[in-house]
Amino acid sequence: MDEYTREEKPVLLLAPALKKVIKDMDLVKKETMKISVSEAQHQRSVSTSGGSSRSSIMVGFGDASREIMDKLTNGVDDRRLQAIPIVGMGGIGKTTLAKHVYAHPYIKEHFDIRAWVTISQNFDTRELLCELFSQANKKSKEEMSEMSEDEVGLALHKYLFNRRFLIVIDDMWSVDAWDKMQNFFPDNWNGSRIVVTTRQLQLSSQLNNNYCLELKFLDEVSSWDLFSNSVFGEESCPLELKKIGKKIVENCRGLPLAIVVVGGLLKKMEHTKECWESIRTNSSSVVNSADEDFCLKILKLSYSHLPVYLKPCFLYMGVFDEDRAVRVSTLVKLWVSEGFLRPQSGKSLETSAKEYLNELVDRNLILIHQLGSTGNIKRCKVHDLLRDLCCREAGKEGFYYVTGQHKSEALNRQRCVVIPGGTSKDEVRDALQSMPLARTLLSHCDEVVLMPESRLLRTLKAFDTDRCGSHNYSFDDLFQFVNSRYLAVGVQRVSKIPSSMSFLWNLQTLIIFHSTRVDVSYILRMTQLKHIEFHKGDIYMKYPRPVVMKNLQTLKGVDLKFRIISIPNIKKLTAFNIELGNLRHMVKLESCRFYEPRWSLDTFPHSLKKLSLGSHISSWELTGKNLEMIGALPLLQKLKLERAGFQNGMWETSEEQFPSLKYLELKWCHLVSWITDSSHIPCLEKLRLYAIKKLEIPSEIGEIPTMQSIHLEYCSESVVQSSKTIAEEQDEIQVRAVLFNNSNNQALRWSLAGPNFQVEIDYF
Repeated sequence: MDEYTREEKPVLLLAPALKKVIKDMDLVKKETMKISVSEAQHQRSVSTSGGSSRSSIMVGFGDASREIMDKLTNGVDDRRLQAIPIVGMGGIGKTTLAKHVYAHPYIKEHFDIRAWVTISQNFDTRELLCELFSQANKKSKEEMSEMSEDEVGLALHKYLFNRRFLIVIDDMWSVDAWDKMQNFFPDNWNGSRIVVTTRQLQLSSQLNNNYCLELKFLDEVSSWDLFSNSVFGEESCPLELKKIGKKIVENCRGLPLAIVVVGGLLKKMEHTKECWESIRTNSSSVVNSADEDFCLKILKLSYSHLPVYLKPCFLYMGVFDEDRAVRVSTLVKLWVSEGFLRPQSGKSLETSAKEYLNELVDRNLILIHQLGSTGNIKRCKVHDLLRDLCCREAGKEGFYYVTGQHKSEALNRQRCVVIPGGTSKDEVRDALQSMPLARTLLSHCDEVVLMPESRLLRTLKAFDTDRCGSHNYSFDDLFQFVNSRYLAVGVQRVSKIPSSMSFLWNLQTLIIFHSTRVDVSYILRMTQLKHIEFHKGDIYMKYPRPVVMKNLQTLKGVDLKFRIISIPNIKKLTAFNIELGNLRHMVKLESCRFYEPRWSLDTFPHSLKKLSLGSHISSWELTGKNLEMIGALPLLQKLKLERAGFQNGMWETSEEQFPSLKYLELKWCHLVSWITDSSHIPCLEKLRLYAIKKLEIPSEIGEIPTMQSIHLEYCSESVVQSSKTIAEEQDEIQVRAVLFNNSNNQALRWSLAGPNFQVEIDYF
């Protein structure tokens, strides 16, 4: 007993010292948080989860941001799993605050796993669980396609078990969603947290009895700062407009969304007293309305001042489900098919559509949800309140009919029918039977949507690349739509496209989801087509013949047997087993992705901006001459190489190569030695390496003036350590490394982590 006491005594003496160290570390942590949050205190953004904004500013949220971060990281005091509600009316900045904290470097370092899901009023529990599991384990949602809701939930629970996780559930409307999901979040007693944003104050007590952050309206100073930044950026407001401007800001009642939308309107108007006075007068008339009604009226003010050509494009955002991030490429094609765009000399309709989108973004009416690797807008969305405005105005003007939401008056005259996700078959059937004059059918429903018996239909969208929808249509069903311009559907397993398809003379966009190889010989008779996309399966020609398709801009899902003599205006091309020498006559080609490529001299046109080369099967040889050819492309901004075997495992660049390259990705490539200089790839911004072994990243990469980030996944220790050296030498470069779960990497994690070096362990 005495021996036991003697052994315990040092431990007992050590306990108070350990407590003091932990307390001191906690104080250091809090001071660090205060400093880092204070640096961002004058920034505010109206973008959403995972979103990006061109002017990402955050005003008036310093105290709230520090408070939430303290609740998230104060695991010493309370290690239990906690839900942290952020409550406030629509447009007040709940999502913005959550997003700001979610992306903070300290939060990234503190939690092993982070995942974000937006829930909305109509939700699918299985889809939400799939999204969370996909973000947590970095796997594709397609791998869960055969799993039930409970199976996905249990897999998520197992993956989160014993890990410190942060989950954000954005825009919760009822406790039902929480009840269906909470059992799949394990209480690991390690400080895991769940942030919930909601407009419903009564929900907060059901989520957490002891804590709720209720966001308040901005004060006068913060409101003016946000408004001034929205209108003038870093410049000052002219003195002669300041008094009127402050009146306008006062009429916005401290609501951030109203301030930035009105700011976006004034940004586009003449900066004269007369123009500003008219906005002040109109905004004053709605200042006494109830909160939600007031906000919609303020937002409508901005809509009313839109140029005529932008109004249908903006209203069209209401056809997508709430909180839906829309692919810009999809949106552009739909705008074109609906006839919203005015022809302009020297510009394609697609170019005009992107200009319209940029103008709506500049006005803060459309949000950038995701930027592409080269800085282009990849996905966009609208705030819930702006979507409500779109649906309300569309209903008044008879612009489109949303099943289950709009009144059923004059259904027989409706031209555009929208079927939201979760709509019942009966509602779909009744709506379609009542609308014989429909020109557009947009379905976001997973169920089979019955084909309306109408030859007037111009746009049929029952599939997209993010939500596949039903695949039970047949090509024969599509024949009746002789006036169609846009068809996007999932089809039954077929071996060939019927000859009747060639009678769709007006069709410009054909997007098909299928899982087999399809003979598309008859498609070549449809020379008016602009976009052909086949997803999952691939297409070939059993009886190839010489055809010129002058209008074709996009061709995806092609294999070697698809031979077209001339597609002079092609811009995007995805193909398998292609002879690369066939590309040199495609002088407008901007983006191409090839698997199992076959090389020849003078392969690529100089118009290329994006190039992806890879293999699904085995490695392929990439010679020095191949690299010289790629490096000589003057406009190339994005290069992705998969399973490429560099000649002798070496790559040596020169000054004349890659003059415009911004993004470089190497995946499963055999590369041992990389010799380069900071002047060789002068515009490089992002480097991503996946499963690269034995390589040391040259320190010269960190010396490139434009370099922003290095992303590593499952690379060897030499790759990781060389990136750590770059991070230590270049503070402004952000490094993120994902490592396999083993004892060596667990130890390595703590030696690597730093202010600009984030380490994640993949426990799967």
